[in-house]
Amino acid sequence: MLHAKLTSQLTLNVLRRIHYGTLPCLSTFSNCFLQKEGLRTKNDFHTESSVLRRALYMQSPVRPSLRLREAQPDGRRPFSLSAATIVNAAPAAVQPYLRLMRLDKPIGTWLLYLPCTWSIALAADPGCLPDLGMLTLFGTGALLMRGAGCTINDMWDKDFDKKVSRTASRPIASGQISRMQALVFLGGQLSLALGILLCLNYYSIVLGAASLSLVVIYPLMKRITYWPQFVLGLTFNWGALLGWSAVKGSCDWSVCLPLYISGVMWTLIYDTIYAHQDKEDDIKVGVKSTALRFQEHTKPWLCGFTVAMMSGLVVAGINSGQTFPYYAVLGTVATHLAHQIYTLDINKPENCWKEFVSNRNLGLLLFLGIVAGNLWKGRRETLLQNEEQMR
Repeated sequence: MLHAKLTSQLTLNVLRRIHYGTLPCLSTFSNCFLQKEGLRTKNDFHTESSVLRRALYMQSPVRPSLRLREAQPDGRRPFSLSAATIVNAAPAAVQPYLRLMRLDKPIGTWLLYLPCTWSIALAADPGCLPDLGMLTLFGTGALLMRGAGCTINDMWDKDFDKKVSRTASRPIASGQISRMQALVFLGGQLSLALGILLCLNYYSIVLGAASLSLVVIYPLMKRITYWPQFVLGLTFNWGALLGWSAVKGSCDWSVCLPLYISGVMWTLIYDTIYAHQDKEDDIKVGVKSTALRFQEHTKPWLCGFTVAMMSGLVVAGINSGQTFPYYAVLGTVATHLAHQIYTLDINKPENCWKEFVSNRNLGLLLFLGIVAGNLWKGRRETLLQNEEQMR
C-alpha cells in the first residue's frame, strides 16, 4: 500500500512538471491526468496508469513503425518489426510509393523469387551450395520487378480498384499518386532492374528481356479471359528459366521446361485460392478469374494442377540427377498441397488468405530439398570415384 502511494505521488509530481512546461511535448496528457487527480482513490491508481500508458502510446511518434508489446515477466519490451511497420516508419512522402510497389506485403516478392532459387540451386555443381551472389542478385531483381508489375497493374486497374473495398486505398486509386508520377516511378524501377539484368550473361539478358511483355499484358488478361492466373504463372515463374541460364550460360530445356511448367501449375493453385477472396467484387466490376471459372469445382481443378506440378518436379529431378533428399521433400510438398486443398474454404476470405500465404513455406521447403539433394549428389559421386580408384 505504501509503495502504491509513493509511486502515485511520484507520478503526479512528474506530471505537474510536464504541465508547467518542463516537458511541454507531453502537456496534453498531464492536463487530462491532473483534472482527475481529485477523483482518484487508492484502489484505482493502476487503472488510471493504464489509461496514461495507452495515451502515451497513441501519441508517440514511433507508434506507427514499432508496436510495443506488454512487458514480459523479466521486464523487457520486445519490438514487433515487419515489412508493414518499416513502410510506416518511412517519410510520409515516400510511403505511397513503397505501398505502390507492395513493399509492405512481401508475399508476392517471395512467390516471384522462389522459382529463381529452385533453378539456381538445381544448376549448382554436385556437392556445392547454390551461388550466394546469384541468389542475392535475383532477390534484388525480384523485389524490383514485383514492384514494377504492381505499378503497371495499378495503373491499368485504377478505375476497377476504386470499386473494390480491398483495393480502394491503393495509392493510385485513392489519388495519392497520379498516373504520371507512377509512370516516372515505374521507369526508375525498370531502370534498376535492367542494371541487375546486365550483370548476367548475354543469353540471360535476352531471355530476361523477353519476360517484359508478359509483365505488361498480364493486367489486361482479367478483362478478356477467365484464365489470368495462367498468364500470371507464365510471368512469375520466368525465373525458373533465367536462374539456370544465369549459372550455366544457357538453358537445359530437359530440366528448365518441366521446372517452369511446375511453377506455372503452382501459381494456378495459389492464385486461384487468392482470387476467391475477391470473387464477389470481381463480379460487380466485371473482371474474370479462375475462381469465377471453377466456382464450386475449385478443389478438383486444384488437385489436377497439383498432379501436374509434382509430375514436372519429378521429371526435372530425374533429368538433373537429383537424389533421395530431393524426392523425400517432394513427398512433403505433395502432402502440404493436399492438406492446403483439403482445408481450403473458398467462401471464407480469411481462410483463403491463410492458405495462400502458406505457399511461401512450401517454396522454401522445395528449395531446401534441392540443396540437400545436390549435396547428397556430391557425396555419392565422391564415393563412386573412390570405388573406381580402389579397383
